[in-house]
Amino acid sequence: MKATAVSLLALFETKMQLEVPLFQRQYIWQREKHWEPLWEDIQRKFTDYLDGRKDAPVHFLGAMVLDLKQTPATHVGKRQVIDGQQRLTTFQIFLSAFCDFCNEHGCEDMAKECAGFTLNKGLMVDPEVDKFKVWPTQLDRSQFADVVGAGSRVEVMKRHPLRKRPHARNFEPRPRMVEAYFFFYDQFGEFFIGTKTEPPLAGEVPLAQRVEECFQALKSSLQVVEIDLENGDDAQVIFETLNARGEPLLPADLLRNFIFLRAARRGEAQEALYKQYWARFDDPFWRVEVKQGRLFRPRSDLFLQHFLASRLTADIPVKHLFVEYKFWIERSQPFTSVKDELACLARQGDDFRRIMAPAKDDLLHGLVTFLDTFDVRTSYPLLLTMLDLGMDDAQWITVSTILESYLLRRAVCGLTTKNYNRVFLGLTRTIRREGATPAILAKQLREQSGDSAEWPTDEKFAEAWRTKYAYQVLNNPKIVHILKRLSDTYLTGKNEAVTVENALTVEHILPQQWEEKWPLADGSKGLTTTELWTADKDEARANASRKRNQALQTFGNLTILTQSLNSSVSNSPWNLKKPELLKHSLLPINQLLHDVTTWDETAIALRSDDLLARALKVWPLGVVIESTK
Repeated sequence: MKATAVSLLALFETKMQLEVPLFQRQYIWQREKHWEPLWEDIQRKFTDYLDGRKDAPVHFLGAMVLDLKQTPATHVGKRQVIDGQQRLTTFQIFLSAFCDFCNEHGCEDMAKECAGFTLNKGLMVDPEVDKFKVWPTQLDRSQFADVVGAGSRVEVMKRHPLRKRPHARNFEPRPRMVEAYFFFYDQFGEFFIGTKTEPPLAGEVPLAQRVEECFQALKSSLQVVEIDLENGDDAQVIFETLNARGEPLLPADLLRNFIFLRAARRGEAQEALYKQYWARFDDPFWRVEVKQGRLFRPRSDLFLQHFLASRLTADIPVKHLFVEYKFWIERSQPFTSVKDELACLARQGDDFRRIMAPAKDDLLHGLVTFLDTFDVRTSYPLLLTMLDLGMDDAQWITVSTILESYLLRRAVCGLTTKNYNRVFLGLTRTIRREGATPAILAKQLREQSGDSAEWPTDEKFAEAWRTKYAYQVLNNPKIVHILKRLSDTYLTGKNEAVTVENALTVEHILPQQWEEKWPLADGSKGLTTTELWTADKDEARANASRKRNQALQTFGNLTILTQSLNSSVSNSPWNLKKPELLKHSLLPINQLLHDVTTWDETAIALRSDDLLARALKVWPLGVVIESTK
């Protein structure tokens, strides 16, 4: 057996067919578990090359075990795939989609270059079979040929159109290889062409140049270990050994070994360094797993991920953490000694612990609680950087206001969160370069533009506040946060803050089922949702019902209670509901309801404007302050 590290594309350079034996399983890879992670890895290498970071570490895709197949003399050599067939098949589908994308977007030269890695050329005994670089197991051959041999997205769609059974809601699933093709093709569209809310990376560079750069990334940055079996090697034993899965080491384990091995080689006192700096990471706190994307990760791994992202100002997936950290240490040599390295990790580890579990009296508590509620953990590298560089209490208070205003305004306006990773890494880069001050942070956020990154103006925020259905753009915890913060603005010197032990609940003051007990302004009964479907669009009662349905879903009609009302009380008329509502909540936001005799669309609009005026002060646009450092 001979093992060699090679580029993945090198497996497809020669006139050769990698044949999957008939006893191997069918193609089973799927989107969430396999295609998306693979695309994330490849996209990351694409980004490295477009950013000019061609010296970034290669990405390792595992081992491919191949066995030379003894066949009659042909024009195309044959090798059997003992292990790695799912990856090889997927990558051929990937290349086919890439080739078709290039061809259909005016990059014909690149398409021809790419085609040489999916199809054999020249003399063949059986061209319909021998032309494929990879030939899957028998049950998969038809769909594979349909995808790789189609030549265009249109042709693949013709061969496998979307179909629905009579009365069915969803389309019938297509073969997995077909779905894989369309998945990758669509990802190319988003990456190279962009979306309605997000332009493509390096969009100022011609498309042909960008796809060529990315193809070079495929050639240089994706590697496998090619294991060639020799005479006497037992293919089955090797297959079983490679697929035996022990308990894998975590990135934090690998980094610890890497760090302390270097300390030993340099003659630094390992035991003393461990006790002083690393022992804290063996606390049970760091082993607690928290959700990160689709998976749960130990806090130690998340810390190291965000720490490295804050230093490199680049997105670092957990699975690449060890490689990227090792590459950073060896290439950049950011520390003069292992002791300095560990001291930095310990200091920032303490900072991260504050972020993950702040004490109630910690200055960060309000901000990180907000970030957790609004699910914006992509900001953690920025927070680590600002903690590392240092700010006084007044500056932190202002920074909290700036970040919360930016993120909350965008949330209320229903704007995308997809670009937050890029936004916060950009902010981190600027802060490291220009200094950690609120003024610099506010300036950078004010300069963001477009739906994917802008800081909404007062006008945009007000429009969304008055018109958008709150529960269409926000979930319950976010609405509770907003209303609780606004409730605090009603506090005066005459009343004390209300301590709330239990979770607050959101209540529609005008109930969602209002038609029976809340007549319209003219005294008539409102139309139900079902009745509105068939009602004439100009009918007065229908228009009044639609106007009321619009109003009841806005902030002016929402409040928070310390105890939820039962359904009978919640749907009662205003004269019966108001005393029960006030009895169940002493929160300041509800005290003004004492004087409201009629609750209707006019009352909702007035309360909406009052809450809006307060929201504009709590979450101002472009907080302008000078650094106090």
